[in-house]
Amino acid sequence: MSPCGFATLEIHGDLLMAESALSIFVSILLAGMSVLVHYESLCFLDRVLTPFGSHRKRLLVTMFGVLAANIVEIWLYAGAYMLLERYTDLGAIMMGVSGDTTPLDTVYYSAMVYTTVGFGDMLPSGGLRIISATEALVGLSLITWSASFTFFQMQAMFGKNRE
Repeated sequence: MSPCGFATLEIHGDLLMAESALSIFVSILLAGMSVLVHYESLCFLDRVLTPFGSHRKRLLVTMFGVLAANIVEIWLYAGAYMLLERYTDLGAIMMGVSGDTTPLDTVYYSAMVYTTVGFGDMLPSGGLRIISATEALVGLSLITWSASFTFFQMQAMFGKNRE
């Protein structure tokens, strides 16, 4: 192989390392932001639910609050995908043969990954695969945390005298 071939391999390797490092950094940043949003949302809900006397109101506020927190986190990842696709060479979210996606497609993709449904009609490429894998793990963890919070709220409500 010529010296140019070695230089090309070296540059290509450096680019892959930089892409991987950026993907890992963004994954950690988004995971941290999602956990923080979720924690603060659940703390807020816990404070807000205290004065409610009615089980029905408490349960509805709990469910809508938990859903809102998860939706914010889905949109957080969707926004990151859109920004990364537009301003970096980390990869793309591809749909079908054309590969063209709209912002709403990206939100749909994020929801499928976050909830670990993964229909498979859209696929990430490049470094976005690492971020998508992290989103699936974060989504699974935060949905489970939401279920635990809801369980404990219901246990607190219905463990006492029923209305």
